[in-house]
Amino acid sequence: MTVFVEKVLRVQPNVKKLYLLLRASDTNSATQRLQEEIIRKDLFRLLKENLGSKFKSFVSEKLTLVPGDISQQDLNLKDLILRQEICNQIHCIINFAATTDFDERYDVALGINTLGVKHVFNFAKSCINLKVLVHVSTAYVCGEKGGLIVEDPCQMGVSLNGVPGLDIDMEKKMVENKLYQLQEEGATENDIKMAMKDLGIKRANAYGWPNTYVFTKAMGEMLVGTLKENMSVVIVRPTMITSTYREPFPGWVEGVRTIDSILVAYGKGKLTCFVADIKAIFDVIPADMVVNAIITSMAAHANQPCDNIIYHVGSSITNPVRYHNLKDYGFRYFKAKPWINKEGMPVKVGNVTILDNVTSFQRYMFIRYMLPLKGLEVANAAFCQYFQGTYLDIRRKIHIAMRLIDLYRPYVFFNGVFDNMNTEKLQIAARQGGIENECLFYFDSKIIDWEDYFMNIHIPGIVKYCFK
Repeated sequence: MTVFVEKVLRVQPNVKKLYLLLRASDTNSATQRLQEEIIRKDLFRLLKENLGSKFKSFVSEKLTLVPGDISQQDLNLKDLILRQEICNQIHCIINFAATTDFDERYDVALGINTLGVKHVFNFAKSCINLKVLVHVSTAYVCGEKGGLIVEDPCQMGVSLNGVPGLDIDMEKKMVENKLYQLQEEGATENDIKMAMKDLGIKRANAYGWPNTYVFTKAMGEMLVGTLKENMSVVIVRPTMITSTYREPFPGWVEGVRTIDSILVAYGKGKLTCFVADIKAIFDVIPADMVVNAIITSMAAHANQPCDNIIYHVGSSITNPVRYHNLKDYGFRYFKAKPWINKEGMPVKVGNVTILDNVTSFQRYMFIRYMLPLKGLEVANAAFCQYFQGTYLDIRRKIHIAMRLIDLYRPYVFFNGVFDNMNTEKLQIAARQGGIENECLFYFDSKIIDWEDYFMNIHIPGIVKYCFK
C-alpha cells in the first residue's frame, strides 16, 4: 500500500483525496500508524524533496485517515459522517489488506484475507459513484499446481485436491468453536496462538493448499466471484514482490519477504545449507511494477463491468530467473561486499550446500544437528540438567528450521509458470495510451536485467533496509 500511496501523490498530484483505512481503534492511533508506517519511511524521500516545506500540508490535504478494521462488519467504521462522505465521494477501491504470514493464526487470516473481502464488497455496494474495485490477491492461490497456470478464477467451494465440502461459513464456525473450546479449557494466549496456527495449516492441507496464507486468499477470491454482481471488479495477482526497480528510487524494500529471507541469512553467514530445485524458476516482480499494473488496471476497467478479469503480474513466462542465478548473485555480491556485523567485523560467506529434496535435508539435519543434540541430551541428564538451557535453545532452533522448510517447500520446488495473457493485453493498452503512460506506469518484466537488478539494486536494498 505504501508504494501505491507514494506513487499516486507523486505523479498524480491533482488527485482529490485518498482515504486510507488503517486498522486502528481511533483517529489518534491511525495517525500514529500513518506517521510511523507510511509517511516517515525513506520511500517518501523524493516526494519530500520535491515539495519541501509544503510536504506536510500537501499530505494533510490529500490523505484522509479512516480508523477501522477490515475483518469486522461494516469495516468497524465508527464515524458515521466520515462513512457517508466516503460513500458519496470515492470512485475507486483497492483492497490491499492482507496478512501474508504463511502460518498466520487461522482466525486472523480468515478474518482479514477471506471475510475482509466480504466486508469490503458490502461496503462498496453503498458507494454511489464507484467506478472500479481492485482486489489484490496472490498468484499462489494455485497452490502447488505445476505447468502453465492460467488467469482463471477460484470457484466457490472448489478445492485443489478434489475434496468436497469446502464452505467458508463452516470454516468461520469451526474457528469460533475452537476458540470457545480453548478459552473454556483455560488455555494460555500462547497455547491459543499455536492452536490457531496449527488449525490453519491443517485446514489448508485438507483442501490441497500448502499454507494458511494462500488458502485464505483463495477463499477471498471465491467471495469476489459471488459478491461482485454488476460492479467493475479486477483481481491482480502478483507473484513474489521484491524491491522497487525504478521508482521512486531503485532498491526500496519493506520487510523481509519469502526470497529475501534466504539472502539475509546467507549475507549474515547463517545459511550453510539450502534445500531447493536449483534449476527451478522463482517468479519475482518489483513492487513498483505491481503498483503500476494496479493503476493501469483501474484506468482500463473503470465503469466497464466484465466477468472474471484477473491479471498475473510476474516474470516466469516472459523473463524467468532461477535459483541457481540467485545462488550465484548472492555469492558474488557478499564476497565482494561482505556485511559488517555489530562487532565491526566483515562476515565471510562461502558456497552453500544445496540439497535437491526434503529427504536429503532431513538426513543432513539428523547427522549435523539431531545426533549431537541427542548426545547433549544424554550429557544433560548425566550432569543434573547443567546443559538444560543450551539443550532447549538448540532444540528450539532445529524445530524452527524444520517448520520453515515445511512452509517454504512448495515454493523452492515450485514447477509452475504463470500465464500472463491478460496482463500482456493490458500492457498493449497502456502503450496505446502513449509513451508518457508507458514510461510512468511500466510493468513489463522483460525490461529487467536480472543480474543488474539483483547485484546493483535488490541485494543492496535488502542490506540497507532489512539487515539489523
